[in-house]
Amino acid sequence: MVKTLEELENDVLDVLRDCYDPEIPVNIYDLGLIYEININESFDVHILMTLTSPSCPVAETLPPDVEDRIRVIQGVNTAKVEITFDPPWEQSMMSEEAKLELGFL
Repeated sequence: MVKTLEELENDVLDVLRDCYDPEIPVNIYDLGLIYEININESFDVHILMTLTSPSCPVAETLPPDVEDRIRVIQGVNTAKVEITFDPPWEQSMMSEEAKLELGFL
């Protein structure tokens, strides 16, 4: 079955909501680490994300893990995660659910 771009984006969001920073009990999407998700007509997925800090202990392992998880989604051609620290991550980027989970509300 051939997926639409919208279906593929929903699958990508599902995967991102299942990826966790091991030190924080909130997924990386609700944590506000995902800045952009771009999927082109060839089903190449490009994700622009950040980390909670440049010295994050999972800086070397989390981006390749996210790429690997996205790459196995049926229909994905390629997956690339790019890390940026502009703008720097801050707590206000978290979803309401994440803030509640972490006791910020």
